[in-house]
Amino acid sequence: MLVHPWDSALDEQEWRQWLADGHDFGQLVAVDPDRRPVVQPVHFALHDDRVLLHLARPNPIWRALEHDPHCVLSIVDDYAYIPGPWRVEADTPPTSGVPTSHYASVQLSGTAELVDDPDVKAALLQRQIEHFQPAGGTAEVTAHDGPFHRMLKGIRGVIVHVESVTAKFKYGDNKSAALQDSVARRLIKRDGPRDRATAAQQLRRLHGRTQ
Repeated sequence: MLVHPWDSALDEQEWRQWLADGHDFGQLVAVDPDRRPVVQPVHFALHDDRVLLHLARPNPIWRALEHDPHCVLSIVDDYAYIPGPWRVEADTPPTSGVPTSHYASVQLSGTAELVDDPDVKAALLQRQIEHFQPAGGTAEVTAHDGPFHRMLKGIRGVIVHVESVTAKFKYGDNKSAALQDSVARRLIKRDGPRDRATAAQQLRRLHGRTQ
């Protein structure tokens, strides 16, 4: 992923906070023995430098991860199309504006540890439930009793040990503050499916760089 200097994360805390703010669904990418990419959409929980997730046992990605445990988890969200006329400075004709996309993306690269031990798998699932359901409401996952222990045979767990992170926040930071603010306001007014979230990220970045 190309990351221009103006699109890079302000610091490590920025991408970690972005993931913690509900961006916990991505695509796990691995390469199978035939050198073909396998892409699996998945919910995940990030704990320190470990990604926790699980998938059904018939999933084709196991063949890829058993062949080569190196993988990438890619997360993209808070995106919107920005029309060309929105992106011109005051002294430029609107028809000369270049359209673009604004988005945030974090790519976590690392090595996958496959989890088949029932106790470790149960603990992994419990951590995921606690992440996604902090209010509770689901029985504890254990390996030997309770409502879920028989289902453990149908899944495998994955712990991705993160070795590198590429983070990109593409919100026009190379443009003037006035133009960035104008684009954010236009997004809020347009109010498409992700426009407000995109505007919020753009304004956050703008304020972060100007403070």
